[in-house]
Amino acid sequence: MRKLTLAIAVIAPMLGHAASAEDTLKIGYIDPLSGGGASVGEGGLKTFQYLADELNAKGGILGHKIEIVPLDNKTNPQESLVQAQKAIDAGVHYITQGNGSSVGAALSDFVTKNNTRNPGKEVLYFNYAAVDPSLTNEKCSYWHFRWDASSDIKMEALTNYMKDTASIKKVYLINQDYSFGQSVRTDARKMLGAKRPDIQIVGDELHPLLKVTDFSPYIAKIKASGADAVVTGNWGADLSLLVKAAVEAGYQGKFFTYYAGVTGTPTALGTNGAGKVFVIAYSGGALMGGEYDKDVYAFKAKYNDDFYTGAIIRMLEAMTLAMSQAKSTDPVKVAYAMEGLKWKSELGGDVEMRKSDHQLQQPLYISVWQKTDAKNAYSVENTGMTFAQVVEFPNYVSSTPTSCQMKRPSAP
Repeated sequence: MRKLTLAIAVIAPMLGHAASAEDTLKIGYIDPLSGGGASVGEGGLKTFQYLADELNAKGGILGHKIEIVPLDNKTNPQESLVQAQKAIDAGVHYITQGNGSSVGAALSDFVTKNNTRNPGKEVLYFNYAAVDPSLTNEKCSYWHFRWDASSDIKMEALTNYMKDTASIKKVYLINQDYSFGQSVRTDARKMLGAKRPDIQIVGDELHPLLKVTDFSPYIAKIKASGADAVVTGNWGADLSLLVKAAVEAGYQGKFFTYYAGVTGTPTALGTNGAGKVFVIAYSGGALMGGEYDKDVYAFKAKYNDDFYTGAIIRMLEAMTLAMSQAKSTDPVKVAYAMEGLKWKSELGGDVEMRKSDHQLQQPLYISVWQKTDAKNAYSVENTGMTFAQVVEFPNYVSSTPTSCQMKRPSAP
C-alpha cells in the first residue's frame, strides 16, 4: 500500500513537534455521524480509520501512530465549532471535514482566528470534500488545504463533456439550498451558456439541505419541463432519494452528478439508469488499477462497504511527504512544506497542492453507471452495476483560476 509514502514514513528521521515517537498524531474528524448526513459521515470515518490502520502497520508518520478522533457535527456549522474547540482542548493539531461547505467556511474562519490568537498552538484544517469555490477564492486561508476539486473545477470538466453531447437540449438544475448548491447552479448556468448557448435551462430548483423526504413532486416538475438532462450537486439522502423518485417515476433523462457514487445512491439506482447516470470525480470509475484496487477490495472485505472517498488517500500521502520534508509534525512547518508540493498519487496522476490558494490540482474523470463487465468487474453496493470511466481530463483542462489573496505568516 502506497509504496512512496510508506517508505518515507519508515525511513524519515523521528524528529518534530511531538516529544516522542510513541506519541500519537491525532486527526479530529468533524463530520455528521447522526442525522440526514450520517451515512456519508460514517463512510468517511471508516475510510480514515482504514487508511490510518494501514499507515500505522508500517510505522505511522515519523514514527507517530495516527489516531482518528471522531466528532459528530450533525452537519451544523455551529456544532462544528463546538467540536473543533473540543478537539483543540484535547491536543489535536489537525482537523478534517468534508460534508457541507457551510461547515467548511465556518471551520476555516475558526481555525484562522484560533491561530492568530494562539501563536505556538496552531491548527491545520484539511478539507477533503467541501467544494464551495469561495474556500479557495475570497475566503481562502493559509491554514486551509483542499483535497477534493472545487465545484467550479468539476463543472468546468462536466460542461466540457456536456457541450459535445448533441442530444442534450434542455437541462434542469436541482440543488441543495446552501453555498455549495448555489455555486453549482451559478457555474452550470454560466458555463453551459458560454459553451452551449443553444441549451435551454428549463428549471432551476433549490431545496432545503437534508430535509426533504419525498422528491416525487420535484421529479414531476422535471418530467413536465421536458428536460432531457438533470444537473445536480446533491449528496447523501438528498441524492439517493432524488434518484429513487426518478426511478419510480420512470424519468428517462440523463443525470449529471457530483456524488452518484456515495453510499446509498447506487442502491437507489439499482439496475436502472444504465448509460444515463454520470458522475464527475477525482477517480475514474469503481476501480483505478494498482494499489488502489487492492484497497477497494480490502475495504469491502473489512467493512462490507464501498471505498469511494479517495481524496483521503491524497490527504494522507501529502501529510506523510510534507512531514518528512519538514522533519516535523508541527502544523506551521507542515503547512509551509505542503505549499506547492508535487507527487505521483496512488489514486492516479501527478498532483500538486497549488501554493496560491491551497487547492489540489489533479486529474478529473467522468464515469457512467452500467452493468459490470470484464473490464469493469467491481459490483458497487452489490448491485451488479458499476461506474465505468468515460473520459479523463488532465489537470490543466479543468483547472480554474483563483482570486485568493493569501495572507501568510513568516516562514518557520
